[in-house]
Amino acid sequence: MNKHLPFIADTTALIIFFTATGALNERFVAGMTWEQVLHARLIGAALMIPVARPYGLWRDVLMKRAADTVMSRLMWDSLALVTFQVPIYAGIIAASGAEGEGLVRGVISAAFIMLLLGRPYGAFLNGVRKLFGLPPGGTKPMSLGE
Repeated sequence: MNKHLPFIADTTALIIFFTATGALNERFVAGMTWEQVLHARLIGAALMIPVARPYGLWRDVLMKRAADTVMSRLMWDSLALVTFQVPIYAGIIAASGAEGEGLVRGVISAAFIMLLLGRPYGAFLNGVRKLFGLPPGGTKPMSLGE
């Protein structure tokens, strides 16, 4: 197996999924202009490249704790996403011009959205990994050296 496939799969999944959801949040919840949204998404995409694989590994570690129930997978996927991505997202929108009440609304909204999107993103990530011939997260350790 190509040792770069886990990096490519995790990065592809993160960029596709969160470019769309981030833009909607920034425009319609945080009240950012389309120019600010574009700026935030460009910064976001650049930041997703180095953090996608570490997030995938973080999620894999947490998902090992999940029981084989919908609620358990939902809880652990959501916890993984919120604890890893919300601090990064806060920095992205602050650097893109969100401030004051808009910044606070954007971060709180992103935390709520990530709680809701944790499991859908986890399933999407597993689907992208499958397309790349990789196992889903949390079931078999995947390392940077694979």
